[in-house]
Amino acid sequence: MESINKYTVDKIANIVQGKVVGINSSQTIDHILTDSRKILFPESTLFFALSSPRRDAHQFIPELLQRGVKSFVVEKIPGKEIINEASFIIVPDVLEALQCLAAKHRQQFDIPVIGITGSNGKTIVKEWLNQLLSPEFKIVRSPRSYNSQIGVPLSVWQMKSEHNLAIFEAGISVPGEMDHLEPIIKPTIGVFTNLGEAHQEGFKDYAQKLREKFVLFRNSNKLICNADIIAGFLDLKGNDKNILKREIQILTWSRKNPADFIVKTEVAEKKNTRINGEYRGKSIQFSIPFTDQASIDNAIICCCVMIAMGMDESFIQSRMQSLKSVGMRLELKSGINNCSVINDSYVADLNSLGIALDFLAQQGRQRSHTVILSDLLQSGMNQEELYNEVAKALSQRKISRLIGIGSAISAKKSVLEPGVKRADFFLTTSEFIRNFHPSQFRDEAILVKGARVFEFEQISHLLEQKVHQTVLEINLSYLVHNLREYQKLLKPSTKIMAMVKAFSYGSGTYEIANILQFHKIDYLAVAYADEGIDLRRAGISLPIMVMNPEENSFDALVAYNLEPEIFSFSLLQKFEAFLKGEGIPEFPVHIKIDSGMHRLGFEMDDIEKLLEFLIQSGRFKIQSVFSHLVASENPQEDSYTKQQAEILKTACERISKAIGYSFIRHISNSAAISRLPELQMDMVRVGIGLYGIDTSNSGQLELKEVATLKTSIAQIRNVKSGDTIGYGRAGKVVSDSRIATIRIGYADGFRRSLSKGNGKVLIRGKFAPLIGYIAMDMAMVDVSGIEGVTEEDEVIIFGPGLSIIDVAEWAGTIPYEIMTGISQRVQRVYFEE
Repeated sequence: MESINKYTVDKIANIVQGKVVGINSSQTIDHILTDSRKILFPESTLFFALSSPRRDAHQFIPELLQRGVKSFVVEKIPGKEIINEASFIIVPDVLEALQCLAAKHRQQFDIPVIGITGSNGKTIVKEWLNQLLSPEFKIVRSPRSYNSQIGVPLSVWQMKSEHNLAIFEAGISVPGEMDHLEPIIKPTIGVFTNLGEAHQEGFKDYAQKLREKFVLFRNSNKLICNADIIAGFLDLKGNDKNILKREIQILTWSRKNPADFIVKTEVAEKKNTRINGEYRGKSIQFSIPFTDQASIDNAIICCCVMIAMGMDESFIQSRMQSLKSVGMRLELKSGINNCSVINDSYVADLNSLGIALDFLAQQGRQRSHTVILSDLLQSGMNQEELYNEVAKALSQRKISRLIGIGSAISAKKSVLEPGVKRADFFLTTSEFIRNFHPSQFRDEAILVKGARVFEFEQISHLLEQKVHQTVLEINLSYLVHNLREYQKLLKPSTKIMAMVKAFSYGSGTYEIANILQFHKIDYLAVAYADEGIDLRRAGISLPIMVMNPEENSFDALVAYNLEPEIFSFSLLQKFEAFLKGEGIPEFPVHIKIDSGMHRLGFEMDDIEKLLEFLIQSGRFKIQSVFSHLVASENPQEDSYTKQQAEILKTACERISKAIGYSFIRHISNSAAISRLPELQMDMVRVGIGLYGIDTSNSGQLELKEVATLKTSIAQIRNVKSGDTIGYGRAGKVVSDSRIATIRIGYADGFRRSLSKGNGKVLIRGKFAPLIGYIAMDMAMVDVSGIEGVTEEDEVIIFGPGLSIIDVAEWAGTIPYEIMTGISQRVQRVYFEE
């Protein structure tokens, strides 16, 4: 076997068949990077400048050079002046080079590799196998859901000589992709979870998707698969079934059809499920601490993997009983004393620590960052090496304070202290809690990262702001997904302005702006200067347009570099007088044209007077000229919409000719982006679409609703037929009923028009109608038709299973009003999956 992880620029160039130019091609490479925002070890990092229709990573090379990166894989060199500053491997296709390098790296290892694919459950099965097979194996696995054309190579690059088992997942969305992933993973053991609807739009039928996914297993020695799926695969016509090696050992499972592992019974026992199975005539029984069907299926798959690996029944039984939930998200909440708290108290290992630290680094509101960290368990590394890696990770992210909890991390105090400004250590969580005082935490972002056995949820509870149990959860991963959906429809040159006015449609201005800034959006827009000031104070540096500037905010606009929308001569003259008094020339402004909304803006008849004023003044630099569409979502108004666009174009031509320079032109909103691509101009404005509401109904977007409003049950009571519920005796019970009082009212933004059966909530996956009037802080729902409801159940007001669009329709309004009406007393919880 070759020496593992001993790569130089020259050696990598030879592997990927690239040409080296520049200096220091003998530089050792330990790390590969595709995201310029996540650089940690610049000197030993090789950056792959990937390009997409929306963004060319070559543009980030000058910035990375300044930050110390000296090695790059590129398709072109962005400027001759930097050739002598770094090493450049020039290749025809950067993504192919990345995949080629990962495949070569994989060839160095002769260890079992589990490759997992399927429509759902890949990440859970991977994480559970890691739980079940540690510490017997020193495991390397895909971080999070790194299963794409880029994620798989990054995952496989992590393989090191100390690992004796690898677990990687692979996902595809179109034909041909698995042909690239199979030689990178090259699994010896294949796992197929299931076949469902996910990404079906990329394939002509289920047979094609099934065939494409099975490509992952063409060189595997063993395969674990549901008997029905493998039967469907073997029934394919032609040579499709010959993808697999003839000698492959297939271990099948089923509940009803012949299979190697037959599921006989599944018995729910409170929070556990007891599974009785039979493997080739031999009884196998085990219990898992879950009752939902998806978890049961995933556990059966894991059981079959362990059988295929030679584990006996006693091993399977003991490990299955101790399975833990997989923490699939990082939660960001408001904390005590102006702190932000990131709760990741599910698992603690080196991979997930790096992901959590990156999420912490994105939080710019507080400059001081604290990490509360438990012992890292089941790493497969010796303690000295492990905590040296932890120390490097903390130092690279400039962590201010470390609080270590556990005997192992405390024993490495001398290794960890030098990399942070302050370090404190406790042997147990209880010891930390005994010494806790709220005044010790102020104006800082705090990552709470611990293995489940340390019960760090107790620490999170101490640090989080105490609020009532109604919360609005914001899925930042969905927000980014929606942004990318819109980006797919744009020309590469088209900029994006995100509307974060009205508290980002109720979702939280800073948190939304921060994730958009991280993903390099071009512009933000707020309604009033106060919103822009808050963003600047929190560290947002993107250009910000203020749509409703007021005279008393002029000094703040200048002080915080906020760019006002100018829509009238009165506002123009007042702002010009202010700038003149301050001696400020060429301040950036945005000119609004009234093309048909007839709300705000200059009309075409005003253009000559406007130009005369602008030219004589010399106080303004026009950043953009724009207008507001009236009915872009309505096909019947398309002629009017296009007329609006022509009016704006004419105005822009006249303004540009008169002032002698170009500026950004924009008119398209969320609906127009998908319905009328010809109106993109130089920039588009995305508003409610970012939050998953497609007002265009174009069918081109696969948006995901970002927000989930949920609450809890305060009390359940039995009410006799003929009794009434709530104020005014408005809720009349016509039969004996079970009524649940939920902790949300119109003071939280729960609209009163939903009262008396007009609206419903979701409990245990079923609808419960409102009964009686919604009160200020409480509402009542009829749960008579829902079996087993308890006061521990959560209540979905809108979210998964209950769209905000339906709630708005029941309330007789629009989703905008529902979202922006959520009260500030409702806690916002932000998370990434």
